[in-house]
Amino acid sequence: MVKVGILGASGYTGLELIRILLNHPHIKIAVITSEKYSGAKISDVFPSFKGHLDLKYEALSPEEVSKKCDFVFSALPHKASMSVVPPLLKAGKKVVDLSADFRLKSPATYKDWYKEEHKTPELLNSAVYGIPELKRERIKSANLVANPGCYPTSVILALAPLLKENIIDTDSIIVDSKSGVTGAGRKVEEALLFAECNDNFKAYNIASHRHTPEMEQEISEVAKKAVKITFTPHLLPVNRGILSTIYCSPLNKNLASEDILKIYEDFYKGERFVRILGIGKSPQTHYLLGSNYCDIGFQIDKRTGKIIIVSAIDNLVKGASGQAVQNMNIMLGFKEDTALEGVGIFP
Repeated sequence: MVKVGILGASGYTGLELIRILLNHPHIKIAVITSEKYSGAKISDVFPSFKGHLDLKYEALSPEEVSKKCDFVFSALPHKASMSVVPPLLKAGKKVVDLSADFRLKSPATYKDWYKEEHKTPELLNSAVYGIPELKRERIKSANLVANPGCYPTSVILALAPLLKENIIDTDSIIVDSKSGVTGAGRKVEEALLFAECNDNFKAYNIASHRHTPEMEQEISEVAKKAVKITFTPHLLPVNRGILSTIYCSPLNKNLASEDILKIYEDFYKGERFVRILGIGKSPQTHYLLGSNYCDIGFQIDKRTGKIIIVSAIDNLVKGASGQAVQNMNIMLGFKEDTALEGVGIFP
């Protein structure tokens, strides 16, 4: 059994990690940390875990975590992980970091978007961006995996096949994404209050969302040239789920839907967690909530000549904790879908 620690285990992604890992046959959750609930049993704070996990929350100490764990998930807020992860790596632990602290390769880009100097820039190039369908071989040998953001997961997986085959114009990509409220994390904030979110639908951080450089970095690597996108996120009055609609212009106007479908099916052949729905079929978040799947559909608009791609994920699973466990399974040599086999919850 591999002993695992979860840092920041009282936030939504930390709790989702626990839910998934309780069903993992090769994992024992050895440490859970929370500054707010330090000393309290998790089953007293979150009764859903009663009879499943009765560990007490601990205050975060990298030294103590290193003594008790073989593998660590950091579900700490952005800007916190970069101080905690280095001592864990120095102690010989493998780490999956769910924050944005190690996703961007450029310290200058990190400072531009997160308004803070990176404290450990020397780790940025050695951290592997953890999107298994694109970087599985690098993840296998990694000590530090930067788990992708939720919006980027839905967008990168949707665009990668067409970018790889040089099918679309990289100067005119428009991404329109919608997320459930849990994407903002478990925190008290006026904009996230029930009365503010319920019966409401809004765009936010227009042309300034922090996931933008992450998406551009990764799709540029696939396209083998610099790519910029127009990205607008929206907040849905639901708990979970992301739906991304992406508008692209094909370079070859004679491409048929069957050609596009074959590109997607060939690219993701054998991939357990990416489902290509077929021509004209549109994913829905309702069919994959609680699962680690990314569903992708597309349609060619013959009138305007655009390719419209739609992708859907559960932002807390494939967009965060499920993908983190998928990365852990690869890093430790376990079957990749271990503890992630479940289908979505419907209705």
